[in-house]
Amino acid sequence: MVRGVLERLLQSILVLLGAALMIFVMLRIIPGNPIAVMMGEHVDTAVIRRMTAELGLDQPILIQFFRYLRGAVCGDFGTSYSLGRPVSQLLAAAFLNTLKLALMASVFAWFLGITSGIIAAVRKNSILDRLFMGGSLLGVSMPVFMTAMILQYFLAFRLKLFPISGSDSFAAFILPAIALGWNSAGSVARLVRSTLLEILEEDYIDTARAKGRGQMGVLLVHAMRNAMLPVVTMMAIQVSGLLSGAVITETIFSINGIGRLAVQAIGSRDIPLLQGTVLLSATVVIIGNFLADSLYSVLDPRIRKEA
Repeated sequence: MVRGVLERLLQSILVLLGAALMIFVMLRIIPGNPIAVMMGEHVDTAVIRRMTAELGLDQPILIQFFRYLRGAVCGDFGTSYSLGRPVSQLLAAAFLNTLKLALMASVFAWFLGITSGIIAAVRKNSILDRLFMGGSLLGVSMPVFMTAMILQYFLAFRLKLFPISGSDSFAAFILPAIALGWNSAGSVARLVRSTLLEILEEDYIDTARAKGRGQMGVLLVHAMRNAMLPVVTMMAIQVSGLLSGAVITETIFSINGIGRLAVQAIGSRDIPLLQGTVLLSATVVIIGNFLADSLYSVLDPRIRKEA
C-alpha cells in the first residue's frame, strides 16, 4: 500500500511539472507583447524593449521556465504586472474566499445528493424517486451561471433574503454555494441511487434481512457502507473541482476569489498573475485526485490487497 501511494505521489509530481511547463509555454506563445498591453498603446518602443529585458522576457522560454520554477518552489510566483503586488500575496488572499465557497458548496452538494439518492433508492419508481431524480437531472443539466442568476434575482433582488453580491459575510456565500453545489449534488444523488440499488440486490443483503435486521439497519449498516466507496471518491474529486472551477460563480457574485482573479488577469494580459492562478488550480486538482485514489485504497480492502 505504501509503495502504491508513493507511486501515485511521483505520478502527481510529474503531472504537475508537465502542467506547469504547458501553462508557461502556452502563455508565452500567445501573440502580442504583455509589456505593451500593460503600459498602453502610445508607449515608446525603446521603453518596451527595456522593460522586456528587465523582466527577462527576452530570454529563451526554457531559461524563463526554470527560473520561474525555482521561484515557485520557494513560494515566489513573480509580481503582478497590473496590480504591482507579489502574486503569492494575491493568491493567498483570494484562495481563502475560494476555499470557503468550495467547502460550503461541497457540504450542500453532499447533504442534498446523499439524502436524495438514498430516498430515491428506497422509494424506487415512486413519485419521490421521480421527483428527486428529476431535480438531480435539472441540477446536472442547468449551467451554473443560469442557476446563479435565477437565485440572485429571486432570492436576493426580489425577496432580499440574501446579499446580492460580495464576500464580506457568511450570508453572502450561501447563494453562490447553492449555485455551485447544485450541479455536484445531482451527480452525487444519481451515483448514490444507482450504487445503492445494485447493492440492495446482493445476496448478503438478503442474508441480513433473513437474520431479522430491519430495513433501516440493513440500509445503514450493510448497504450504505459499501455504496459510499465510489461516492467518497467522487466527493474528494469534487472538492478539488469546486476549488478550481468557481470562475463563473465568483464573477457573477463579485467574490474576490481565484476564479475572479484569473478573469482579471486575462483582461489585463497579466502573465505572472494568470500563471499563478492556473498553476494553483492545477495543483489543487492533482492533489484532489491523489487524495481520492489514496482514500479509496484505505476504504476498500480489495484495492490494498491488489496493491
